[in-house]
Amino acid sequence: MSSPVPHSSSSTAASLGPVVDEHLRWLTRWHRAVFFHAESGLPGVEAVTPPTAFLDWVRRIRDTELTEQPAVDRLVHLHEQLHRMARLMLARTIEGDRLTLPAYESVVEKFEDFIAQCRRFEKAFSIAGSGIDPLTGLRNRTGMHEELERELNRFRRMGRPFCVALCDLDKFKSVNDTYGHEAGDRVLMAAAGAINRGIRSFDEAFRMGGEEILILLKDTTAPEALFVLERLRADLEALPVQLADGGTLHVTASFGLAEATLHTPLEELVDQADQALYRAKRTGRNRVVCHGEADLVAADAG
Repeated sequence: MSSPVPHSSSSTAASLGPVVDEHLRWLTRWHRAVFFHAESGLPGVEAVTPPTAFLDWVRRIRDTELTEQPAVDRLVHLHEQLHRMARLMLARTIEGDRLTLPAYESVVEKFEDFIAQCRRFEKAFSIAGSGIDPLTGLRNRTGMHEELERELNRFRRMGRPFCVALCDLDKFKSVNDTYGHEAGDRVLMAAAGAINRGIRSFDEAFRMGGEEILILLKDTTAPEALFVLERLRADLEALPVQLADGGTLHVTASFGLAEATLHTPLEELVDQADQALYRAKRTGRNRVVCHGEADLVAADAG
């Protein structure tokens, strides 16, 4: 199980302030170079270099679980688009091409979108500091191990069983590759919402990272948990995900389940659920597999 994030969410969020400030100063220089490149003393494309604060921020979070957030990938891509378009427009202007309003507005819109996304990240990180995943609204891995430890201790004291399940969206990479990261974010949010609504009020759901969700099923034996997970699987299969272009997308999920025993360490319990999830993938996806069930010969996992 991964260790906690080494940087606090508040400090990570605060570090986005210099990113926004530097980009505001950059936009002023870019405007001068585009509209008054001769008078401004900035005649060359190289004179308006992209800010460095954002790239520094990306490097700082590289070894944290934030790098598993699809929204970070989208922000990086947006930043690259902004500066590529701005550089291209500046180069054409210096070469004497006429500046068109649509081309200019496309750069400004990218800039405004980038700044707005940075602001949303600042807000999301403040929420994440309380243990909530900013994208899905589920609890994150902060405190997850403590919650599992608490349930295991209760099982040992009172004999009340519990189960751990891992849910993984099927072929999620193809969603990002085909429809883009924004569609992937929508799928994750919709799936997390369905799981959060579908579990019982005393159960817990945690975003492990990427598209994987851990579900803690309390006061529950494996047969009872299978019933709950099968209902969740059906809910996800029937869930229409609304895309930005007005279309809809359907996805499925696979589940791996393991029931706690008195002598099973938590790491091993989660690993058992992961092995069951792997079998669910191998045997066709869109299904629930419990640890200990007979393995089946099936297609390759994906």
